[in-house]
Amino acid sequence: MIEIKNFTKKYGDTVVYENFCLNIEERKTTCILGASGCGKTTLLNAVAGLIDYEGDIPRLKCSYVFQSPRLVPNLTVYGNLRLVCNDNAEIARMLERVGLSDKADAYPVSLSGGQAQRVALARAFLYPSDVILMDEPFSSLDIKLKFKAAELFSEIRRKDGRTALFVTHDVDEALCVADRIVVIKDGGVVADAITAEEDREEIRRKLIEVLCE
Repeated sequence: MIEIKNFTKKYGDTVVYENFCLNIEERKTTCILGASGCGKTTLLNAVAGLIDYEGDIPRLKCSYVFQSPRLVPNLTVYGNLRLVCNDNAEIARMLERVGLSDKADAYPVSLSGGQAQRVALARAFLYPSDVILMDEPFSSLDIKLKFKAAELFSEIRRKDGRTALFVTHDVDEALCVADRIVVIKDGGVVADAITAEEDREEIRRKLIEVLCE
């Protein structure tokens, strides 16, 4: 269990979180759902150790998949993955899993948005991290590619077994990837659902209702 205790973060006079607490089950995907500006990315950045804050968050080795792929432009797909993994066979296996074996020697400029984000996903899983942080990683993709990418992420994560913290404002995307969905509003948890234990349509209805309040 990853325990976030008394997490407090302020930007000037604006309080984003005050004494916020959350337990994250290991080897599962927990989705942080909420409207834009509610502090989802702030929470991820705190877990990653990228920002200063008050409170207690365990120091974790994190992989981070951002909204944009953030690939090194002068390196090939293979070169980008070599930055985090020296095992050529493992890189080849991961490229096959994300459907990009034929793009190993391609440069990021030649990739589509969906392909580039799949490289970012491969890089995150190749890095030997404790937890994978996903900050609305598929938001720039069209709806068909978004859900294909979300399904691919879920498939790889289940086989990999790693803990994931996935941020989104999209209810359907959350239902696609999450074992648990936590809704954040005004710096606190306003809903908490275990997706395997309830009817998904009923969860969807409740989540939309909470988000619209």
